[in-house]
Amino acid sequence: MLFPSRTMENYTYNSLTLQLEGLKVTKTTKYPVFLFLLLAYVFILVANVSIVVLICTERSLHQPMYFLFCNLSVNDVMGNSLLVPRVIADVLVPPSERLINYYECLMQAFTTHMFGTNAHTVLMIMAFDRYVAICNPFHYTTIMSNKMVIKLTISAWGVAFVLVAILLGLTIRLNRCRTVITNPYCDNASLFKLSCENVLINNIYGLTFTVVLLTASIGSILLTYTNITAVCLTSKNKSLNSKALKTCSTHLCLYLIMLVSGMILITLHRFPQYSDYRKISAILFNVVPGSLNPIIYGMQSQEIRKSLSNVFQYIMNKNIKR
Repeated sequence: MLFPSRTMENYTYNSLTLQLEGLKVTKTTKYPVFLFLLLAYVFILVANVSIVVLICTERSLHQPMYFLFCNLSVNDVMGNSLLVPRVIADVLVPPSERLINYYECLMQAFTTHMFGTNAHTVLMIMAFDRYVAICNPFHYTTIMSNKMVIKLTISAWGVAFVLVAILLGLTIRLNRCRTVITNPYCDNASLFKLSCENVLINNIYGLTFTVVLLTASIGSILLTYTNITAVCLTSKNKSLNSKALKTCSTHLCLYLIMLVSGMILITLHRFPQYSDYRKISAILFNVVPGSLNPIIYGMQSQEIRKSLSNVFQYIMNKNIKR
């Protein structure tokens, strides 16, 4: 346990009450920001939950591709539900009153890093599914069995959990001498910046974590898409090529949205002078993928569109009969 020295007598050590700096909003902008975030959050909930319910209830959608996509929707709902409501509430509160308990802050940090890491691992297993479907179609049902889908899902969530648990474990061991979180919500970087101790190990692991995750993620995407492209170029099957183009373009679009939004946030963390832009990008990192994923996947998938059409027709016919 560290004790304050004369040069640090005004510092508060290991306080359980922290202050969130939050978004800088004026009296004229706070209500539009509040409304935007509220509508975005409601849309994320409705769209993603609807996709999951539709996939689980429609027999025609009981395929590995759609079950794996459910992981992305569940991740979007969990990630946004534990972060965005707090940010929305803080918009209407003066900065001095944006207080958060240390343990709640840890939960927020764990959630935001699980959200980002899990998005990578889920999209990696989805890439593997597309690779098997296009490059080895005759053995697809054998390889992508229910047991394999469960194993891939557990692997995606398990790897993310272990990586993030170590990341935050290294931060929890540090003593804190500051209380202000310079972010709209808590994350690992904001937490270890509260310490006056040496955070070299945290920086090394954080950098290694990011490099390993991005290398594995980008590498798997490049590898699978290179093989898929080679198969499509050598194949004269127009139906196969058309299906590959549709499913792969959707998956690649989801991946690029997540990758770009994450890279912008990581880059802005290295430039303190752009803190306001970093805060906005931190919110958009959660909101943008969560909003666009169900739209892009839902609109691109003919099976999902057909199922949605059947549901709407059923509702309309039921209302007409009444």
